[in-house]
Amino acid sequence: MAIHLSLSLSRRTTRSGLSPIKVIRILALVASFTGLVTCSSPVQPLPGREDAIQKALQAGTGVVNLPPGIIQISTGLSIPSGAHDLVVQGDPEGTVLRMTDDFHAKAVITIHAARGVQLRGISVEGNRDTFQGTFELPPSDVTFAEFYTHNGLLAEDTASLSIIDIKFRKIPGFAILINNSSGVVIEKVQIEESGSRNKSGRNNTSGGILLEGGTSDFSVLGSLIRKVSGNGIWTHSLYTAPRNRNGRIADNHFDTVARDAIQVGHATGIRVENNSGRSIGFPFDAVDAEGGGTPVAIDTAGNTDRSVYAANRFEEINGKCIDLDGFHDGEIRGNVCINRLPAESYPHGHFGIVFNNANPDMQSANITVVENVIDGAKFGGIFLIGTGHLIARNHLRNLNVAHCNEEAARFGCYHFPDEPDLLQSGIYLGRGAERPAPARGNTVRDNQISGYRMSTRCIALAPGISASDNEIEGNRCADQAEGKK
Repeated sequence: MAIHLSLSLSRRTTRSGLSPIKVIRILALVASFTGLVTCSSPVQPLPGREDAIQKALQAGTGVVNLPPGIIQISTGLSIPSGAHDLVVQGDPEGTVLRMTDDFHAKAVITIHAARGVQLRGISVEGNRDTFQGTFELPPSDVTFAEFYTHNGLLAEDTASLSIIDIKFRKIPGFAILINNSSGVVIEKVQIEESGSRNKSGRNNTSGGILLEGGTSDFSVLGSLIRKVSGNGIWTHSLYTAPRNRNGRIADNHFDTVARDAIQVGHATGIRVENNSGRSIGFPFDAVDAEGGGTPVAIDTAGNTDRSVYAANRFEEINGKCIDLDGFHDGEIRGNVCINRLPAESYPHGHFGIVFNNANPDMQSANITVVENVIDGAKFGGIFLIGTGHLIARNHLRNLNVAHCNEEAARFGCYHFPDEPDLLQSGIYLGRGAERPAPARGNTVRDNQISGYRMSTRCIALAPGISASDNEIEGNRCADQAEGKK
């Protein structure tokens, strides 16, 4: 069944004496029974088109061909519970779903408890320029789907969902928010100038793609995300919810993201590969420093295992390259992060790769970190805690551009007063992070480490950590000439 909504009607009454609005309503009603409405299309939006499209969607199955032009959306389009085998596609000439200034709904498009829905070839425009509200982060026991409004697309409890070739622009909330769904394919999506801020004027994580609530068997592929105030692509679940699982985030590009380009949160079996980006942690005024939102090219949270971050490349990161908070029993291979500017250009600059263990259900153990390139980190190359890790054949270049500890007055090099080597070393074996986790039983082998005074500060140990408790061998350490990259 195909429903064609091409609603070109003049503002005069028709020959039947009915107004255009009444004709639209009649056509939509006919569509629900016959599956066919055809007219020509307008360039400017007409009142009532949102209602007509909503009535067509109520069929819950078949093909809905949206009309060309701009369609004003004030209350949101809803695909009904129980919908199945439904295709909603834009017109080849361009279909734009645009939030009105008085938009009041969870999302422009909402999907609940459906199966086999495909969305393709549509543009969704938000009202961020006129949106006056602010969003804080939700309480720890509330999902983002429950908390946030003004999203582009919201899907909950849905299976076999495809979102292909959709453009999102100026969305105040999340461009795409997926909760407790499975079999989700997001491909060739473009997101620009989206996300809002909190009351302090900082980012509130919004703007990009969020998969939460135990979403499984998903992929986010070949998409472009630029000028987003929060995270680009991320997974998240409440502590009490199932972990997200079996996902792939690949071949996406990020440009100017104020928080994380990618975050894998509370997940298992996730592959993050062949993504690229630049200007992560920009603009400075959007970074949530007060809330601890240090920007990261590839971040981790919760309890995350059986996952791989491989062959990703990022440049100009005002933060960390890779954060492994909660990551265990996985692999970090062949990633590249490059910074080319002086230390003061990165006010939130950090280590290249950081191990951490905030989640109480995990231990930092059994991570393979091999063949990565960290070039131009503000401080050190790798901060290591835990046990059973392999750190090998990494190229850590141009480290400590902040010149710690000699420039401590400028860059705050003494993070812990009793650990003076922490921020001035190439690889630092720590005694713990959020929780105690002394670096023991690790192999640190065949790494090339260079940078400011790295010939003598190449590998350092926290108080109480013994080199003999780890296998450290074959590492090459060298100073790096000023100005050499």
